[in-house]
Amino acid sequence: MASILRQIVAGPRQKHPEAGLDLCYVTDNIIATSGPSSTFPQKAYRNPTDSLVRFLTYKHDIDWAIWEFRAEGTGYPDSEVYGRIRHYPWPDHHPPPFALVPNIMASMRDWLKGPDTKPGRVVVVHCKAGKGRSGTITCSYLISEEGWTVEDALFRFTARRMRSGFGPGVSIPSQLRWVRYVDDWTKHGKTYVERKIEVLEVHVWNLRAGVKVSVEGYIEGGRRIQNFHTFHRHERMVIGASEPNSATCPMSNSDDCLPLSDAKVQPSTTKQDNITDAFDAGADAVIFRPSHPIILPTSDINIDLERRNKAAYGWTMVTSVAHVWFNTFFEGHGPQNGGDAETSGVFEIAWDAMDGIKGSARKGTKALDRLAVVWRAAKPEGSNTELVRSVAEPREGEPVPEMKAADWKSAGRPDLAAVDKDLGLRTESPASVAVSKASSLKSSGSSSLAREEGSLAGVKTHGPDGEDFVGHQAALGRPTVTVSDPDLRKEKVASGAAAATAEELVLYDTGVHNR
Repeated sequence: MASILRQIVAGPRQKHPEAGLDLCYVTDNIIATSGPSSTFPQKAYRNPTDSLVRFLTYKHDIDWAIWEFRAEGTGYPDSEVYGRIRHYPWPDHHPPPFALVPNIMASMRDWLKGPDTKPGRVVVVHCKAGKGRSGTITCSYLISEEGWTVEDALFRFTARRMRSGFGPGVSIPSQLRWVRYVDDWTKHGKTYVERKIEVLEVHVWNLRAGVKVSVEGYIEGGRRIQNFHTFHRHERMVIGASEPNSATCPMSNSDDCLPLSDAKVQPSTTKQDNITDAFDAGADAVIFRPSHPIILPTSDINIDLERRNKAAYGWTMVTSVAHVWFNTFFEGHGPQNGGDAETSGVFEIAWDAMDGIKGSARKGTKALDRLAVVWRAAKPEGSNTELVRSVAEPREGEPVPEMKAADWKSAGRPDLAAVDKDLGLRTESPASVAVSKASSLKSSGSSSLAREEGSLAGVKTHGPDGEDFVGHQAALGRPTVTVSDPDLRKEKVASGAAAATAEELVLYDTGVHNR
């Protein structure tokens, strides 16, 4: 039954024939897998941790180690993988805090290439689905430590991880932006300088009614995203409103909503040619200027958008959800200037290029045409010195910092998991008043199994030479006895044991092994 549930969750994915596990060899020493679990009900439809450990031990003896990126919790204790695990967690559907990247790259490099390394070691990366976060780090390693191009790294991960017709392995625009940041970081000496950043203004073109605009950033080393500011109606101005009444807010009782018809029309003090050459014809330009300084602790900035329309009987309808991450060190040309990034700048992006709901391209109805964020490096009050911290990639032999792991038991628990915004009807709730004045009815009825099925759609499995792993005996509820890796039997013979039989190769998923 458990095997059938895992097959349902996998959807179009293809299982590993030797173990019935969702994993693939991106290269001969990097394995990407969806997050395993040791607790129910997740264990019934995800990779069981004990099955993954048996497979890795059988294939690679003690020469494997796990890198996990789950801020929501791994779903298993470190002891179940013999402590061979490195923790660098951050939230799902987002890029990593860039300050983590040098340490992740160094720790993987030392495991695979260090002075005490022996041939045959493998790195096992996983997040939840083994796609977005895992793909971002895998591609980053291939670029920074193996000399691959961005295009080749992304193509390889997609070819090994995704089935044809299901899109790229790394598809979230902000994660793709981070992969290109890694390329810049690598090409210019791997210099990264973390700075506190102040958001001065947010400029929006053709803003629709009922849109909330928030500024977010990472805290707790990247384990959590915090809302640092949501713009209120008294913090915005409208420039060139051609139809003032067309932007009336349907939720005028909410101070977080932005009824443009109430805005005071006045020119911006920011030079317009720093933002764009000209306004779109006939579009309103809205400027949000905070009433108090918005200081983010790192160079990673997220602009979050949510649009709501008034419905009957106290309900509201969420019709748009989108966000975008950028890093001011890279947008300020820090790598190209030897680490001396520009002290201020503007990041601009169109609506279609923003991140969608839960890592998808889906954003709902269009909430704006484009936006621009005006930022500068923060300085202590009364000082001209920037608040900076240099983050270097540790050299071989140097200790590599690791992050504190999230509570492994929290994986899959709705009371502890991060709340993903979605479209649909909402009603006022004290628990969510600080976020959206409402909680989602649409998302509350979805099952864990349905959420898993959506997040893992299109994933496939590959062996170290790129061979497809195909077939699953649904009637038996266990993997097909098809050995796509001819070296599996050779390894067992070479180790002094008897040759593996077909029965041995089929029993990983059941926890039974006849040796």
